[in-house]
Amino acid sequence: MLRRRLGPCPWPALSRRLSRLAPPAPAPVVRVDSNNVARLGAPKTGPKPRQLLSLPPFPAGADPLPGRKVAPRRVTAVSWVKHCFDDVPQEVVQAHFNKRQVFTECSEQEVSGECIRSQKHHLKKIKHHEVMEPGMRIHLPVSVAEAEIKKRYETIPSATLHPNRDEIEYLKRLVIYKDSAILVLNKPTKVPMKGHLPVHNSMDMLAAAALSYGNEEGPKLVHRLDRDTSGLILMGRTRESFTRLHWLFTSIKLAKTASQAWNTACESYLQRYWALVIGAPKESEGVISAHLTKVLLDDGKAERVILAHPSGIDGAQQAVTEYRVMGPTINGCSWIELRPLTGRKHQLRVHCAEALGTPIVGDYKYGWFVHQRWKQNPQPDFEPFTGEPYKLRRPEGLEVQKGSVLSKVPLLHLHCREMVVPNIAKFLSNTGEWHDNGTPWSKEKPNLLRFIAPMPTHMKISWNIMSSYLV
Repeated sequence: MLRRRLGPCPWPALSRRLSRLAPPAPAPVVRVDSNNVARLGAPKTGPKPRQLLSLPPFPAGADPLPGRKVAPRRVTAVSWVKHCFDDVPQEVVQAHFNKRQVFTECSEQEVSGECIRSQKHHLKKIKHHEVMEPGMRIHLPVSVAEAEIKKRYETIPSATLHPNRDEIEYLKRLVIYKDSAILVLNKPTKVPMKGHLPVHNSMDMLAAAALSYGNEEGPKLVHRLDRDTSGLILMGRTRESFTRLHWLFTSIKLAKTASQAWNTACESYLQRYWALVIGAPKESEGVISAHLTKVLLDDGKAERVILAHPSGIDGAQQAVTEYRVMGPTINGCSWIELRPLTGRKHQLRVHCAEALGTPIVGDYKYGWFVHQRWKQNPQPDFEPFTGEPYKLRRPEGLEVQKGSVLSKVPLLHLHCREMVVPNIAKFLSNTGEWHDNGTPWSKEKPNLLRFIAPMPTHMKISWNIMSSYLV
């Protein structure tokens, strides 16, 4: 029988050719336009990714969530996000987990195919029930903190030395916490803190007249914010609470006593600010340690705070600030988180403008020339992971000329958002007597109090506008 010699099998070559073929094009779909005319078109594209917001690293310690009565044994991812966004509805946070839009950092060994497809090589999706470990950092879309903008903007009434009923009701709406020892208010912008002869609508005078709540003396300011800065302010309702908290804001060493519980609570004290700055710091996080000093201008009629020379200047004060960049640069601006470790006048504004080289939006005193260049030369923005350009969202029907980042003259974008202080009412009796171990009737109360204040309207508008998406 004649046998024919067969050549090599053609299947490997065929398989090679098939492996190089492009995937089939998506089938066209039928669309109906506004005129009820059916047309063939490409499938609808999915939602475009938003910019990601970076949360602070999960802290190590016995009480990672201060302000709770009992420290939890373990903290899940959803609990940590809800703790960081206490002013956001819980169902909004849960919805981001359900949509798989929450990420965490992963090592090189944990890079999965899903991470590579999403072009976020160092991020992986995290579920709501996963337990947080010290040092873990969570990233999620900025849309988690988007807020509905009300048509009525927060403006303080034209107060006089003796506020009327409307002004008293307005001030009471600013109060977010009240007990026998302290008051906590969410101060709006454009309100001075300390009054003098030509200023009657200052916060201390209005509070003394409207927020005494039957006490003989009105509450006193424990610390101050600048006139254009918004956010949390703390007021003492009694002389003893005011004195001890004022020592705490001056120096933790001054506030310590023989009580171990009180000293531990004092060491947990912190303030966190959110600010929108022009540009972006070179490092994503760090510590600024620079002395500050005051100089007089215009024959002593005005003063300005500047960085002191390293050689030393008389009257220079040490100022320390921790900072952390929260997300990418959009429209030439970046959101950063600031934590002052000292309380100097204009400390955050000078550190941002002169130490970091990124003045705060709306700070014309320390960033006038940078504001002019920023408005004249807009820069394109790119997503840090993929390098693709961003596109600014301009919300429909929203008035952006209200001091936001798109207005011609933006207001100061500096907000005291978070504060953790000792629960001084637990250690003080109604008569002002101090108890080192706490009063007998308040043992179940927590040793720490944590407050979060929502941003003012102009910063909410800027936040919503800068929740941008890829082009």
